[in-house]
Amino acid sequence: MHEVTGWAAPAPGAAPQPWTVERRDPRPSDVVVRITHCGVCATDRHALAGGDPAAFPLVAGHEMTGVVAATGDEVTDLAPGDRVAVGNIVDSCRTCAPCRAGRENDCDAFPTLTYGGEDRVSGGTTQGGFSTEIVVDRHFVYALPAGLDPAGAAPLLCAGITTWAPLRRFGAGPGTTVGVVGVGGLGHLAIRFAHALGAETVALTSSESKAEAAKALGADDVVLTRDPDALARQARRFDVLLDTTGHPLDLAPYLGALAVDGTYVLAGIPPATLAIDPMSLVVGEKRIAGTGSGGVPATREMLDVAAEHGIVADVEVVGPDRLGEAMDRLGRGDVRFRFVVDMAQSDTARR
Repeated sequence: MHEVTGWAAPAPGAAPQPWTVERRDPRPSDVVVRITHCGVCATDRHALAGGDPAAFPLVAGHEMTGVVAATGDEVTDLAPGDRVAVGNIVDSCRTCAPCRAGRENDCDAFPTLTYGGEDRVSGGTTQGGFSTEIVVDRHFVYALPAGLDPAGAAPLLCAGITTWAPLRRFGAGPGTTVGVVGVGGLGHLAIRFAHALGAETVALTSSESKAEAAKALGADDVVLTRDPDALARQARRFDVLLDTTGHPLDLAPYLGALAVDGTYVLAGIPPATLAIDPMSLVVGEKRIAGTGSGGVPATREMLDVAAEHGIVADVEVVGPDRLGEAMDRLGRGDVRFRFVVDMAQSDTARR
């Protein structure tokens, strides 16, 4: 074991502060990653605000970029200095049917999460990317394509793959119409990816101030949902509606806007039970689907497409000493569109 600097919340609701994190010495298949940037996700905020007290101190952060510092003896395709990325999954059983199909995020035994998970080999609780270094099995370390800014690319490892995977799964592409509900941390990347895939891309937002931003991101059209008749005018327009809001919406008008065989995808998880009129699914043979991250092949493909089209997140970069402030502002929606922590600034912050 060796010690690195992390930024941990000592208890639920407490602001993150410097803390010594123990990292395992690299196993033969491991990669030691010196983290340069780590995105701030709403999941991080929820975990730090209201997680199990027994899991604290907790180092959150699960969308990171950095460079290889060292490798285990069995790793032959990465070398010190290579640019890499790590997401919200750092291990899985790799033997079940989903894992063998490249759906490690759907592992039958549940994947090992970047923080708050249990190390499958040595036990102990995993700690995340708000730290100067992490040690991860090579299978879950991604080469970061040249040309992608490491700060803007960090959120691709969560927000990016969470929106990319359902767009691919449900056939977004030329000849289809994709509606992205919400223009925020998830939604702005969903718009960029849907546009890159060649779909007619429509942003659906309650905020008139985001209409121009959505078009700049690649939206072909914007529907302002504060207009009570706006969705009614979209009847049977969308092959895919990707809900990135995380808010409980009245689904009836959105389902009415789906084309025959259309899919309403929940990418942002609302904190309430959904009320659904069954006939809204029967008429037009529509479906509601969920999505949560993606497996290794999908993540690699997403990064390649991001590099080809120059897709990164719009970010505000902060130092780790402002992580608590970033969490607070994220809770108020005061960011456009994603916070990223420059972890290099924490090199001298150890205690």
